[in-house]
Amino acid sequence: MVHHFDSLIVGSGLAGLRAAIEASRHGSVAVLTKLYPTRSHSGAAQGGIGAALGNEEPDSPEWHFYDTVKGSDFLGDQGVIEVMCEDAIRTIVELEHLGVPFSRTPEGKIAQRRFGGHTRDFGAAPVRRACYSADRTGHAILFALSEQSELQGVKIFPEFQVLDISIENGRCRGAVAVNVRTGDLHVFTAQATLVAAGGYGRIFRTTSNALASTGDCLSILFNKGIPLEDMEFFQFHPTGLQGLGILITEGARGEGGVLINAGGERFMERYAPTIKDLAPRDMVSRAIMTEIREGRGIDGREYVLLDLTHVDRRIIDERLPEISTFCKIYMGIDPSEKPIPVLPTAHYAMGGIPTDVDGRVLRDERGAAVEGLYAAGECACVSVHGANRLGCNSLLDTVVFGRRAGMAMGRYIKGAERVDVPKSALDRVRGELDSLLNGPGDEQAGAVRDAFQEVMMSRCSVFRNEEDLFALTGELQAFRERAERVKIRDKGRIFNTELMEAIELRHLISLGEAIAGSALQRRESRGAHSREDYPKRDDENWLKHTFAFRTERGLEFRFKPVTITRFQPVERKY
Repeated sequence: MVHHFDSLIVGSGLAGLRAAIEASRHGSVAVLTKLYPTRSHSGAAQGGIGAALGNEEPDSPEWHFYDTVKGSDFLGDQGVIEVMCEDAIRTIVELEHLGVPFSRTPEGKIAQRRFGGHTRDFGAAPVRRACYSADRTGHAILFALSEQSELQGVKIFPEFQVLDISIENGRCRGAVAVNVRTGDLHVFTAQATLVAAGGYGRIFRTTSNALASTGDCLSILFNKGIPLEDMEFFQFHPTGLQGLGILITEGARGEGGVLINAGGERFMERYAPTIKDLAPRDMVSRAIMTEIREGRGIDGREYVLLDLTHVDRRIIDERLPEISTFCKIYMGIDPSEKPIPVLPTAHYAMGGIPTDVDGRVLRDERGAAVEGLYAAGECACVSVHGANRLGCNSLLDTVVFGRRAGMAMGRYIKGAERVDVPKSALDRVRGELDSLLNGPGDEQAGAVRDAFQEVMMSRCSVFRNEEDLFALTGELQAFRERAERVKIRDKGRIFNTELMEAIELRHLISLGEAIAGSALQRRESRGAHSREDYPKRDDENWLKHTFAFRTERGLEFRFKPVTITRFQPVERKY
């Protein structure tokens, strides 16, 4: 079946829906999503969305701009960071008008809480900058944007998994997707296509990411010659539930929670003496792992404690109800009465599909764009997060740049000619599916995936070194070969999740290769990329972005200078 739309959007999270609302003002819009829209992973975001409203303490977009640059370990491009921070206040007001039920101060203003790395007066003290809806902020925004997109007549195609993005002669033409409910292939043609398909945390064994976060579209574009930018930078959130990876929002520390080790010591005072437990995530994650490595994990095990027992129960019930429920259900712990066992969990991709400030996808490090192709949200790298994302900037990123991409698509389609996806794209996808379904393999996708995630976790997580990364690159080649030998036992068409898992496995391994290769290239420590063999930041040689290309000769790497407009790199202290 063939569908024609003016704009096509892959992904129904915050970036995709905000772009869809904007693009719908200029023509017909289709949204393809692996899930039902309100199950998108944006809904799992808990703590808040950053904006210098100054509702509870003095604040300014300039301070937000500085904190984001510093938090990025000076790898974020300052021009686009300034755009995001200056647009944040307007964004929050707009979201309120779209129906987002933010928590309120006694005076009726939008409430704000403290978050890691957010300060006032250029680092003098923590500031209340995160606008929140209890600890369900992403959920609240997602439902509001979902309702608005329906009102704007956006056509949603739930449970459609994209298998190919068509790019011919330098222009994107649409996509080929499978309706998972029926097994039928569908072709979607569009003048403008936006990829807003989320992250890829399922590369790692322990992650806060949903099962659907497998980075399919990044891998599809990577295999077509589109580069991926800064893939070595993957954020580990410091406070995942031990053994599960389920996130405990940074807002818990913003409300007064503290991290303690086996000796009962509030150890962050040694690592970040000014803002302590509200240091940026990369620093807190390394601190926790250092405590564990040096024998100060609880009962000698691999976790520390997040202590909220001194926080007023009323605050926990009103502002942190979801994490309280998680702790009771999954750990049998009431956080008002007992500390929570936590360990860093794979959380957020700073790298991804390179774009400009309006979401246009770049095909090289010099800034040339792919005509008609856009990206926004976690799958994209406009480089506002650099080497480390500050908490509550992710939701802001999705909405600010989702809107800008939707506006750019609207401008583009006014003068763009109608295009069609060539029949060869559909034939190629059909052939790949037939090969997978009828291949003589002997591997199980689940077993290969588990082993792959384990080796990524052990060799390429919070701490890295050349020996492990070099070994990992060889192991990933073996995993790629195993993935080619996966046997599909379910030959049916309807909800063939085994087939979808086999496809996702290949994409995960492809992205794992980009991460490992990029991490091996960068011989320094910066933000979330911590090399034990190169422990210092090296601005002289590595103040630049990594662009990874898949070629016939294997992976190739090029580099692009960081854009510095105002704040010169300095040592990062908190």
